[in-house]
Amino acid sequence: MRDLAHDHVVRFVGVCFKSPRVFILTEYCLRGSLQDTLENEEIHLDIEFQCSLMHDIVKGMGYLQSSEVHYHGNLKSSNCVVDSRFVVKLTDFGLPTFRAPLNKPPQGESCYRKKLWTAPEMLRELKCDELTLHAIHKADVYSFGIIMQEIVQRQGPFYMADDPNASAQDIVEKVKLGSQTNGRYYRPDVPVIDDSRYGKALQTLMQQCWEEDPNLRPEFGSIRTQMRQIDRGRNLMDTLLSRLEQYASNLEEMVQERTEELAVEKKKSDELLYQMLPEAVAEDLRQGRSIEAETYDRVTIYFSDIVGFTGLVESMKPVEVVDLLNDLYTLWDKIISRYDVYKVETIGDAYMLVSGLPKRNGNEHARQIAGVSLALRQAVQDTMKIRNRPEQKLQIRIGLHSGACAAGVVGLKMPRYCLFGDTVNIASRMESNGEAMKIHVSPETKRDLEYFSSFILQERGEIIVKGRELPMTTYWLLGELQAPETVV
Repeated sequence: MRDLAHDHVVRFVGVCFKSPRVFILTEYCLRGSLQDTLENEEIHLDIEFQCSLMHDIVKGMGYLQSSEVHYHGNLKSSNCVVDSRFVVKLTDFGLPTFRAPLNKPPQGESCYRKKLWTAPEMLRELKCDELTLHAIHKADVYSFGIIMQEIVQRQGPFYMADDPNASAQDIVEKVKLGSQTNGRYYRPDVPVIDDSRYGKALQTLMQQCWEEDPNLRPEFGSIRTQMRQIDRGRNLMDTLLSRLEQYASNLEEMVQERTEELAVEKKKSDELLYQMLPEAVAEDLRQGRSIEAETYDRVTIYFSDIVGFTGLVESMKPVEVVDLLNDLYTLWDKIISRYDVYKVETIGDAYMLVSGLPKRNGNEHARQIAGVSLALRQAVQDTMKIRNRPEQKLQIRIGLHSGACAAGVVGLKMPRYCLFGDTVNIASRMESNGEAMKIHVSPETKRDLEYFSSFILQERGEIIVKGRELPMTTYWLLGELQAPETVV
């Protein structure tokens, strides 16, 4: 085995015994088996390239039969490997004492699939010592015929258009029994080959190889001669250039497909980044530009949380809490996309929005936040249901405040766009001092909303707000006189 040396036979390195297994070490071929190559739709194989693959197998088999090994005995596409130059090499031959008998009866569908390349007389033979060298040579020719059909058709071994779903066991049993239809033995379809130079000759050779009578099958020497005649007019350089052109074409197609896949994945990652950070900020990060914190003179901030959330989740399983928040935030995320607002963050049941940054929008910030607040509250009231608890109604508190704040990106590993300033604190106090299913508004936001004369506000009275020395007169946002103008 170690003395074998041929361009179309894998180099044998050695054997490793590790009871109860035996490991055989051979030359590595980058592209895997011929079966893998044929099943890869990204690899285009024209008829000339297909003939080149067949010719490689024929040359390898000719060498094996003239060597001390004498035969392959288990020839199939999965036992032909393809190197980086698309050269086919034979493997999984020789060392019979380490392998299962060639005619071992199959058990199970996967075992029957391995027999699809096996000659009918080998399927019928029960005693190993009755297998002559001539018989195995002819059986290898039959197997090559099935591989020819597999290479041209690229539909798997023993493909039949009339019965594409036939099980491997049915196929093997019919071949073994010598079943006939209209005087023809049970064989795969003869593939249609449009090329006039190759078509008829390849079809004829294929059918000769899988003849029922082994003596009618050609020898590999004869097959090589016929392959040369089919390829007449093409010298070694023509074949080499054709193979290189095919390889380059396949490489270009694969590069283009990978480039398109990369573009799709890049678009997905960009979309995810734009959901985590404002688009302008995300773009600066992508370009490697530093992000400077910025001060905004006037924005409106929204805070909300779920009333009685702690008590609610105590009676729920962790996965139910996740489902609850996911259902709520998915519903809300669809709504806020219709407004000129930016979702700053969600922490547990707390939901924070802002309008007026990072893109300034004049006086619109208060109206956008007021409009989205009414829409979110309405969605909770009309649409939101707690899974497995239809009788329980979800309630939220909302707080709004307008004023100046600073914003910037914090962190490198997981960058976050954060807001800072007293405006954030007051907005949070508006929410925490609010009431269930009500929108609590600060006097600053109330003044900004009065500019539009379209919102209905009701004075709540004075409350003590942490961080403020004097009591603050606050308001409830009850509704809007007309539908808000939304910004998509």
